[in-house]
Amino acid sequence: MKDLLYLREKSLKEIIELIFQAYIDSYSDPHEVLKKNSFGRAHHRLLCIIEGNPNISIADILRKLKITKQSLSRVLQDLIKKNIISQKKGTKDGRQRELVLTEKGIKLCDEIFIKQKKRIINALKNSSSDEVSNFKSIMQKIIHG
Repeated sequence: MKDLLYLREKSLKEIIELIFQAYIDSYSDPHEVLKKNSFGRAHHRLLCIIEGNPNISIADILRKLKITKQSLSRVLQDLIKKNIISQKKGTKDGRQRELVLTEKGIKLCDEIFIKQKKRIINALKNSSSDEVSNFKSIMQKIIHG
């Protein structure tokens, strides 16, 4: 059997550290944009989920972020108070609440994206199409277990 060096414990720990560092660095790029709005990383994570999943239910957010309703509550209220997101009755189930970005929220997400995309574009420009495809494939496999 082929010796898979990248499956050795030391290599796996290095990969985990790289994923963690990439997360920290890419999420710190828009820090000033978030700070001027009195938002932090928790707000940023929630905005990313809502932007990518318009009309997402609270239950689905809790599942995606793997957090409790209590943890979500403060962040959610901050974004609603500042008119960044709005909530409405569920389209499929009126008992559920769904979240969507407001116009102000869309502008904020665009501003955040501008700060983050430079780092990603630089990495992608210096990679082959096969490397990008393989990276995306591996990330999907990590996400879906």
